[in-house]
Amino acid sequence: MSAPVRPRLALVLGVLCCFPRSWVSCVPACRVHIPPHDQVARVARFVTHLCDWASLATVATRAPVEGQPFSNVFSISDGPELQSSGVPYLYLTPMEISVQDLQVSPVSSLSMSLAQTDFCRDSGYDPQSPLCAHVILSGSVLQINGSEADFAKKALFSRHPEMMDWPHDHGWFFAKFNITLVWVLDYFGGVKTVSPEEYFQASPEYNRKYWPSTGSTGPQQEVRVLNRKYRP
Repeated sequence: MSAPVRPRLALVLGVLCCFPRSWVSCVPACRVHIPPHDQVARVARFVTHLCDWASLATVATRAPVEGQPFSNVFSISDGPELQSSGVPYLYLTPMEISVQDLQVSPVSSLSMSLAQTDFCRDSGYDPQSPLCAHVILSGSVLQINGSEADFAKKALFSRHPEMMDWPHDHGWFFAKFNITLVWVLDYFGGVKTVSPEEYFQASPEYNRKYWPSTGSTGPQQEVRVLNRKYRP
């Protein structure tokens, strides 16, 4: 049996009203389409921007698992909604066990999946299916300052407003995931890799020139639309 053709897919980012106080203004409703599976770098940028959290894997420094992989969940943002930078930013405290690992060795990996959106469920894709697009970034976590920290604050607080109320005596700081290689699973045929240069040159935004004309026929003419439920 041949692999099914991935249909045209669309995410409707609907915003009905202004977000809580951390959101500067209402974002008008808009439609964003997942790129075709052969546009690998674009898919990676799309997934990275759409995901609000990721699994960060570090090398454990605490007994009895010292030296073993250790995975933990962190909130991320590569920019305010529809303003992707491609760089995943994090808001960290030295009190966090994974941050203590990073202080010894910043080398890590960051995994994100569209399973955290409505996309995979509404499309009937299991989270482990390659059609439920997921991205793994290899690299390291680095603390940032200055103008980049200012951008990280805007990126994170706009999408995670609760962060503004986290305890101020925990030594919070902004960090970025410094990407050295991108791994993409979004279709059949195995994992694909993308260099940082290809990744940052790509845009996560949908461009109609990559789709057949509206008069075309066949599976690619199908469009599936869903609402992404950002928050309760």
